[in-house]
Amino acid sequence: MQWDVVIGLEIHAQLATRSKIFSGASTAYGAEPNTQACLVDLGYPGVLPVLNREAVVMAARFGMAVDATVARRSVFARKNYFYPDLPKGYQISQLELPIVHGGHITLTLDDGSRKRIGITRAHLEEDAGKSLHENMEGKTGIDLNRAGTPLLEIVSEPELSSAKEAVNYMRRIHQLVRYLGISDGNMQEGSFRCDANISIRPGGQRELGTRTELKNLNSFRFIEKAINYEIQRQIDIVEDGGRIVQETRLYDSDKDETRSMRSKEEANDYRYFPDPDLLPVELDDVFLAAVRESMPELPAVKADRFAQQYGLKPADIEVLTAARETADYFEAVVADAVDAKLAANWVSSELGALLNRDNLSISDARVTAAALAAMLKRIQDNTISGKIAKDVLAAMWDEGGDVDSIIAAKGLKQITDSGAIEAAVDKVIEANPEQVEQYRAGKDKVLGFLVGQVMQATKGKANPGQVNQVLRARLNTQE
Repeated sequence: MQWDVVIGLEIHAQLATRSKIFSGASTAYGAEPNTQACLVDLGYPGVLPVLNREAVVMAARFGMAVDATVARRSVFARKNYFYPDLPKGYQISQLELPIVHGGHITLTLDDGSRKRIGITRAHLEEDAGKSLHENMEGKTGIDLNRAGTPLLEIVSEPELSSAKEAVNYMRRIHQLVRYLGISDGNMQEGSFRCDANISIRPGGQRELGTRTELKNLNSFRFIEKAINYEIQRQIDIVEDGGRIVQETRLYDSDKDETRSMRSKEEANDYRYFPDPDLLPVELDDVFLAAVRESMPELPAVKADRFAQQYGLKPADIEVLTAARETADYFEAVVADAVDAKLAANWVSSELGALLNRDNLSISDARVTAAALAAMLKRIQDNTISGKIAKDVLAAMWDEGGDVDSIIAAKGLKQITDSGAIEAAVDKVIEANPEQVEQYRAGKDKVLGFLVGQVMQATKGKANPGQVNQVLRARLNTQE
């Protein structure tokens, strides 16, 4: 039987505020356990939560970026449940009146087509603490540093139809929150994670099947593997005559399988009610106008501009606009009188390779945009060839120093003197009579060999364009 897959994602993006959503406690990552949880976070008697304005700004910014409605009135509610790392016994969240509702993300699929995925809502809430299991000798430790950290939960419509689409959608959200500056998106630190709701139904059927929820997925690779496993698990159960139980499941990456965690709760199980300590959030025209004014250029808009302004290929544009920092770096190089296509090639390929090799982000690149621009200008003015430039960049990266000093110290200046190049060409022609005859007999590919011999004789310093030009002239005229 053919099965349709239906997937909806609930993405939790930790907002990049310096303090928590309802207290002044720090949100800095990596502190000793239980050193960043204040009495408000712990829900002690007599304390009152105070809403962090910056969290509201960030939520509104996201809503505008996805063409959603930013609610002029939203309400916080208490979501009641027991868990060891939930110190108050409830979580402050939003239910009936979230700050953002509606909106969409447009995906580009493998075949080039586009698919629009609706966003049901995005609401503000506080995070819980964290259970610790490592080095606890059969016990569980509780770290409440994360309790009260501001989250934006982004809930998609159930319109994703494969694990690959789900990852594509999550990557677009990840890119967007980082462009907006509202989350660092660090998945290893738990700043960006998702729950996936998955169901199957017979092909063409409109009624949704029973769904299961995969909890706390924080790696693009594991998200795809977990969803694919769960899809096949459900198909196997139904085709064997069983039925799917609505439940929450965890993914075990070591065993590549999902396992049951608990039965899936419904909204009424949480006994939501408006938080009596927090007033409704009222947003006026002045606030919304200020947020709209602070919006950066979004990825899709930037990609279109790069195509029109710089005439770049789609593959280069995708790499350059994947992260806001990469796009900014590229434009800083181009702003220094460097050809855009040359800059795009070096930023996306050679610089990218060095970043990947050393596992660095472009913000931590060991060669600044100004330094790379200075090197690329030496290619443009024929001081060095593109091949030599790779050695120069490697030296700048590993050893430091400016481009001109490295070129001078290592004797890498390109040979452009026509007399010297002609002399080197004549020696190669004289030393390789067999290949010369082959070229004159119509075997054009031999030219590459002869060019290589000239470059070897000049230690790679001869201008390749001039070498080609002189060789062709000599070979086509000498007998």
